[in-house]
Amino acid sequence: MDGGQRLAVCSRVSRSSEYTPDEIMTIAAARKFKNRATCFVGVGLPSVAACLARALHAPDIVLVYESGAVGSKPARPPLSIADGELADTADFVVSVPEMFSYWLQGRRIDMGFLGAAQIDRFGNVNSTVIGNYGFPKVRLPGAGGAPQIARCSREIVVVLRQTPRSFVAQLDFLTTARCQGLTTVISDLGIFEMDPVTAELKLTSCHPAVTVARVREATAWPLKTADLVGETPLPTPLELSVLRGLNAGA
Repeated sequence: MDGGQRLAVCSRVSRSSEYTPDEIMTIAAARKFKNRATCFVGVGLPSVAACLARALHAPDIVLVYESGAVGSKPARPPLSIADGELADTADFVVSVPEMFSYWLQGRRIDMGFLGAAQIDRFGNVNSTVIGNYGFPKVRLPGAGGAPQIARCSREIVVVLRQTPRSFVAQLDFLTTARCQGLTTVISDLGIFEMDPVTAELKLTSCHPAVTVARVREATAWPLKTADLVGETPLPTPLELSVLRGLNAGA
């Protein structure tokens, strides 16, 4: 390899190692998917993470959507739970009542992946309104199946961007009560897990170049941390390449 080729390769590696906060958040969420697990997935960032996981390390995950699609294999992030590709690529499609009564209430979901607008220190979620319910500043999509997903799944992963307006001391509206099982929250700054003793979220990992102090500034409650806060592994060039391809095709 001559000097010009080495320079070109180094340039490509340098560019591939640069990533956005949303990208490392999505990649960190994708890493949580376990192969062969049955995963109830919300649209938005959770669905992007699901597509990434299926493409890289979890080809046999069973993706389940609120519309009734079971075993969907979307090649791109779906636009909504009614996206036709979810039904077209599913192993089978059931009715919405069967989805909630048999799959969710029957405790057949291993992992639930949710988005949120606000979360509090105990993992309670708001996806209904910002501001007063009667006269809201912003009307959000609402609960959907999130309360049942959180209550009935063995494990929950919540993905959302972090500011003091999203990591709040008190929710503007309680949409979804916290999961009784394992709970992980992944933001664009770090990763949080539920303390089994206090039932509060604690910071367990900061994303690269993010300090604990910065995470505290973006949290509207007195943040607790693990005894040793780790660092989220850097996105790999492959993870970034596949993610960007998915987003380009969305």
